[in-house]
Amino acid sequence: MAGIEWRRICCPVDFSEPARAGLAVAADLSRRLGCELVLLRTDAGSRVSDELPPAALQGAALGSWRDEAARLGAARVTLAHAAGPPEVGTVEFAAAEGVDLIVMGTHGRVDREHMLTGSVAESVVRTAPCMVLTVRPAAPAAARAAAG
Repeated sequence: MAGIEWRRICCPVDFSEPARAGLAVAADLSRRLGCELVLLRTDAGSRVSDELPPAALQGAALGSWRDEAARLGAARVTLAHAAGPPEVGTVEFAAAEGVDLIVMGTHGRVDREHMLTGSVAESVVRTAPCMVLTVRPAAPAAARAAAG
């Protein structure tokens, strides 16, 4: 992609396995391109997740994700917080902070609820002011073998 210069990659973090997969790709891109990786935590809004640690632990958890990004070779890692639900906070942060690329994990669900309401990743893809790369966690080897 000639002419594209990515200086700032944003990786939204909700402490889930899909977010961990997104972190691995975002850290690798940061390393390869020598650009900043921003780990973004948004307020959960009205959404409740069993994967989300209590608020008192989120700062420490985000710090451990920063350490993981550094271990994976990210060039420079910073932490940020955005108000609002993830699909809104991520897009507003990207617009306000000059993000060049959003790398985010997705569950890849296709159930009825997601068909009606959409997913966070889908909403970000539709409304982001920059490119968005979605990453699904790798399927276990047994599931890949059964599908192939």
